[in-house]
Amino acid sequence: MRRERALKIVRVLAGLLFLAGVYPLWRLQLDPSEQMLGGVYAALGVFLLLALRNLSANRSLIAFTAWSSLVHAAIMAVQAFHNVIPRADLLHAVLPLAIVGLALIALAPA
Repeated sequence: MRRERALKIVRVLAGLLFLAGVYPLWRLQLDPSEQMLGGVYAALGVFLLLALRNLSANRSLIAFTAWSSLVHAAIMAVQAFHNVIPRADLLHAVLPLAIVGLALIALAPA
C-alpha cells in the first residue's frame, strides 16, 4: 500500500514537472527541436496524470517514462562532459530526469 501511494506521488510530481517545463521552452524562443521535445514531455505529463486511476494497467507507461528519462539524462550527461551543452544542464535537466527515472523504476508495480 505504501509503495502504491509513493508511486502515485512520484507520478503526480513527474507529470507536473513535465508539464511545467513546457512553458519556458516556448516562451524563451528556443530552437524548434527543443520546442518539439517540450511538446512530447507535455503529452507524457498529461498521460502520467491520467494514468493515476489504475497503476497496474499502466505499467508500460511507467516503464517508458522511467527508461526514456534515464536515457535522456545519460545522453545529456555525455554531452555536458564533451562540452556540447552547458555543464549547468547537469543540475537543471540531467539530475531531475535521473531522479524521476530511478524513482519510477524503484516503485514500479510488480
